[in-house]
Amino acid sequence: MRARPTAANPILDFGIDRSTLQYVGSNLQRPECILAERDGTLWAADARGGVVRLDPDGTQTLVTQNVSDHFDRADRDATRYLQGTLPNGLAFARNGDFLIANFGTDRLERMTRDGRSEVLADQCDGREVGKVNFVLRDSKDRIWVTVSTRVKNWMHALRTDLADGYVARYENGRLHVVADGFRFTNEIRFDANEEWLYVVETTGGCITRLRIDERGEVAEREIFGPSSLGPGAWPDGIAFDSIGNLWGTLVYSDKLFVLTPSGDLRILLDEGDPQKVAALEAQFRQNHVTEDVLFATGRGVAPWMASVTFGGPDLRTVYIGSLKGSRIPYFRAPVPGLPMVHWHDRT
Repeated sequence: MRARPTAANPILDFGIDRSTLQYVGSNLQRPECILAERDGTLWAADARGGVVRLDPDGTQTLVTQNVSDHFDRADRDATRYLQGTLPNGLAFARNGDFLIANFGTDRLERMTRDGRSEVLADQCDGREVGKVNFVLRDSKDRIWVTVSTRVKNWMHALRTDLADGYVARYENGRLHVVADGFRFTNEIRFDANEEWLYVVETTGGCITRLRIDERGEVAEREIFGPSSLGPGAWPDGIAFDSIGNLWGTLVYSDKLFVLTPSGDLRILLDEGDPQKVAALEAQFRQNHVTEDVLFATGRGVAPWMASVTFGGPDLRTVYIGSLKGSRIPYFRAPVPGLPMVHWHDRT
């Protein structure tokens, strides 16, 4: 089943010239997820244990209660990306605090804008949560969380035959599973009417969507768009624009893509190394991904391209988050993004 196509879709004639990309931020550490506020302020996840505030005037401020230097001082990539505190997905809480899916501590956390932190959940339905990847708050103030895998070393979950990821909802101080059986669950987004929840399956190479009923439970489940986004496709972050295009990233192959409302795929930016991506894909198909091949991928303007955020006063500025980058590239889109749920949108 596919969404109804849009009559006139500017994305069909849109392309990105990498030479026109601009950048914000410097010396960032793992800016995987980015939040944008109406006044132009950006907040980027940071491996030092919190977020970096990027003001429109260029001021850059690290906000964290206890600064961690683990990411910076690690002697190898496997240590850097497998251990320590790794703030990953971010969302604004209703009062403006940050909800943090911490991929390193395996917890759902909350942090105030001056760095005071607390753990909201480290268990789900009586078990350890697993690799908490992303957090999303909807207009009903419900909090949704993705868990990529229950495997402690997430590299060992990069397999074709493992589907232990799930989507959970946080309510009454607890997490409980809403849907499971996903192949490395990553980012999630609601459509404009919050009828469908779109779920990235990174090792599945596809986008699944769930129809959510009035009780917040799953009523239907189906793949949206192609059953595979292509060889070497490792989808990571997604975001909707205002006319229903779903923008996304392919993390290890460093591509920016769009799925139109009818589910058609377009690649807008390709920064990957074909040989290194092919080597990783070959190991993945054999269910044996090694550190040297995995960490050899990732190059270009946003190495290990991880997320897409629409910002700016007109929501037409697109920011690209990454796992290996130290700054954030951005460009102008032909259509505005779908507004995020911001703390100042509610009273």
